[in-house]
Parts: sequence; structure tokens; C-alpha cells
Amino acid sequence: MKFVFATNNSTKTSEQYVERLAKFGVDVEPWQVITSSQAAAHAVAQKFPEGTKVFMIGEDGIQMALEEKGFEIVSVEYAKEAQAFVMGIDRGINFDKVAEATLLVRNGIPFYATNTDATFPTPRGEIPGSGAWISIITTATGVQPIIAGKPYPFLMELSLEKLGTKKEETLVVGDRIETDIAAGQGVGCPCAMVLSGVSTKKEADSWEPKIDIVADDLASLIE
Repeated sequence: MKFVFATNNSTKTSEQYVERLAKFGVDVEPWQVITSSQAAAHAVAQKFPEGTKVFMIGEDGIQMALEEKGFEIVSVEYAKEAQAFVMGIDRGINFDKVAEATLLVRNGIPFYATNTDATFPTPRGEIPGSGAWISIITTATGVQPIIAGKPYPFLMELSLEKLGTKKEETLVVGDRIETDIAAGQGVGCPCAMVLSGVSTKKEADSWEPKIDIVADDLASLIE
């Protein structure tokens, strides 16, 4: 059975995720890990050719995804030369980056975001996610970004393309209704929610349209 992991996390590359999964005894190839960074680069590539200058606020995942598509990433000093702007989580974010991004977007440069997750889970609890940082730009510009990650279609479409399967024969499994399940339903895939993560059974039971399968965890789903 073919499968991929589709994640809204934009900080890491597919190769970094492969290494991380291997530590848990899960062996996959890089093509089987699809990130919101790759989805964002995929979205930019639908409008701009290779060699286009792009300004980004993000980490390794976004940089690698854009470079793999042949885009030239410009630094803060040359941000005004950019023809597109891509944003995700950046733990090195600073005022200069935000200021240049704001100027670009206010001047009409297309604004892409990896995802709008308000928070990001850590062992200590929820911390600001991409959505929290992106809201700075949207507040300063009044412009909403083109969103690549779940629940929007780019990440799901790229996943289906990598799998080479039809939407009606591809099961989307997730633990967060408003992103994972909404994304799968949005592109017409059957969906299964596991209760071992973020969303609860009460939320699953009240969700519309109805979720195809609700299981306690991944092991229960496979059984």
C-alpha cells in the first residue's frame, strides 16, 4: 500500500523528516514526506518560472523547497527585487524581515503562506505557529495570503500527485479536524480521524460533513 506523510510543519526538509521518523522505526523515502513548504513552492511555480526572485521568511524547509523549484532566494538587503513572498515559521524572525515583507505585500507582490495554524505543539505546550506570525503581515497590509497547507488544497493535490492515486481511492488520516479532515474532504477524499491527537470524539461527532471513520488511534484504524 502506497502512503505519504503530509505535514503543515514548514521548518524541516523531507530528508530531515526521514531521519526523524527512522528514530521511531519508521522507514520511508524522502518523496513520501510532503511538507507545506513544498506545497507553497508548488503554488509559486504555478505562476512564476524558474529563476524568479523570491523573498522568504522561514527556515530550512522553505528554502530547500523553493531552491528545488529553481527559484532565487533574495536576502533582506535585496528584498525589493523579489517578485513573490513566501512565509512560514521562522524562529529567527526580526523586525527587518517583517518590514521588508510588509513593503513588498503593500506594493502588490503575491503573498504565499505555508499554513495558518495559530499554534504549534511542543512538549511544554502550544506556542505561536505560522498563523500567529503571518497575522502580523496581514494586519499591516490588509492582504490575505495564498495558503499552501491544510486545510487548503495545494498540499493535498501535491500528495495525490506524488502517490499517483485517485482522490476517491485515497484515505486521508489525521488527528486535527479543522486541518487534516477539512483538507481531505475539501479535495474529495474519504477521511479517517484518530483520537490520539488534537481533536476530540465530541468534535468528530458534531463535524459536518460526517467523517467516514473515527478511531481511537492509528493501530485501531489499521486493525
